[in-house]
Amino acid sequence: MASCKSQVEATECVWVQGPIIVGAGPSGLAVAACLSEQYRAPSLVLERCDCIASLWKTKTYDRLKLHLPKQFCELPLMGFPANYPKYPNKYQFISYLDSYASRFSIRPKFNQSVHEARFDPASGLWIVRTQDLVYVSRWLVVATGENAEPFIPKIVGIENFHGPIVHTTGYRSGTDYKNKKVLVIGCGNSGMEVSLDLCNHNARPYLVVRNTVHVLPREMFGFSTFGLAMTLIKWLPLTIVDKILILLAYFIIGNTDHYGIRRPKTGPMELKCAAGKSPVLDVGALEEIKAGKIKVVDGVKEITRNGAKMVNGQEKEFDAIILATGYRSNVPSWLKSREFFTSDGMPKTPFPSGWKGGNGLYAAGFSRRGILGAASDAVNIARDIADQWRNVKDHKSYREPQIILADSP
Repeated sequence: MASCKSQVEATECVWVQGPIIVGAGPSGLAVAACLSEQYRAPSLVLERCDCIASLWKTKTYDRLKLHLPKQFCELPLMGFPANYPKYPNKYQFISYLDSYASRFSIRPKFNQSVHEARFDPASGLWIVRTQDLVYVSRWLVVATGENAEPFIPKIVGIENFHGPIVHTTGYRSGTDYKNKKVLVIGCGNSGMEVSLDLCNHNARPYLVVRNTVHVLPREMFGFSTFGLAMTLIKWLPLTIVDKILILLAYFIIGNTDHYGIRRPKTGPMELKCAAGKSPVLDVGALEEIKAGKIKVVDGVKEITRNGAKMVNGQEKEFDAIILATGYRSNVPSWLKSREFFTSDGMPKTPFPSGWKGGNGLYAAGFSRRGILGAASDAVNIARDIADQWRNVKDHKSYREPQIILADSP
């Protein structure tokens, strides 16, 4: 424990020999595992909730499965159990993460919500304040990810709606929506899958498709669409790969324009790489759209007491509204360094170099490439920190610093 003196009162301060890792989701666990297993380097994981992978455990719907085959969703150093299906469900993935943390003896400090993290140029250290402690280290790994907080859009009149409004973080299944008309706002993977789940529970979903979106079958001729794309990218230009994917999609699922779902002009893989916007991998919703069981509607202009006015002038009544509007980073709310992250909480440096900032700052899980990208970040971060940690540890003058903390303004 380091000695900390405040200008106002004494503050308990914890000196961390290795990096402070903020977030005990897949990204944070992967960094900690790589450090301990490959380099025998210590770390401290801080988690605001009372469990690991809190997003998966507390804010995902029941029918959720990984949209990509399991080989693309493994964390470093440990694969999925051999008996897992090709697309593990959320409970299997949670079990995998629990086993991962247990195998590598990762024991986060739970219920530690980071209020502020700042770099102190005088000491060259990161000072991380939670609600009751201060942690100090030479390195800080931001592993809160792209999906830390639900994004709630501002929609005119939404406060007037008489029925329930829930973000997908609060949606579990369509059981409570039987025979109800439900407006689903957002047509990404979550919006499409929630609409399918509602349909399977005899609800009547209306899916708002405001913008263009690529819809691809999850598999093409028995092969994972994502896996096929990754293979083709090794040999062909991205634009050619996109043309092949769209041509095959037309052959398998037809022209989605006929059902009110317009494709962007930019191809699906190019759009994913350039803007991080993932294509929808269809798991059955499109068939229900074709059958008329899921209604596709234009963008919402205004929410009324009993329903919504659409941009095309139509007005419809609904019993409930589900916001499938995605997530956003919460980094700007607590990280006081503005050099590495944008105002949206994403690294300014594009992939594949967005994992490393300056002054011992790192980012894991912000590559917009899912768990595959998070695993790559973790390997790079662990290697880079371990090299520095060994040099510091072996230095003859190594000792815990004496830190004087000034209270935050």
